[in-house]
Amino acid sequence: MQLQFTVNERPCHVDDVWEGESLLFVLRERVGLWGSKNACEQGECGSCTVLLDGAAVCSCLVAAGQVDGRHVVTVEGLGDRSDLHPVQQAFVDAGAVQCGFCTPGLVVATADLLRRNPSPSDAEIREALAGNLCRCTGYAQILDAVRLAAAVAR
Repeated sequence: MQLQFTVNERPCHVDDVWEGESLLFVLRERVGLWGSKNACEQGECGSCTVLLDGAAVCSCLVAAGQVDGRHVVTVEGLGDRSDLHPVQQAFVDAGAVQCGFCTPGLVVATADLLRRNPSPSDAEIREALAGNLCRCTGYAQILDAVRLAAAVAR
């Protein structure tokens, strides 16, 4: 199968996609975007979170064929080393980055939350990030990062 979709505002064409491939596999192995992490492959950890037509999804659960003609934004599409997205900068500034495995998914989920709700309460932050697991930080720094990113955005 052939796929044509937009990833991080760039047209993307991928040939010979097997029907059972996930969007995560296509992004990492065929497109070379390594930011989304492959952790649980069951939609339980959030490490592979991307935006699909503006909605946060676990890319490990999306069949590659479902993205044909659609728009995908990965953590790489939010910003890069020379021009960090405010959420990425807030995660750095708040020390919410330790091993880094969960960080891409948390950053994408946070960007999605703040797009929808620029002034979330702590309860709303916890609810929005409930599908993202972190084994290193204890979540305090992550909550601080979301609060900081919200304050900067305002």
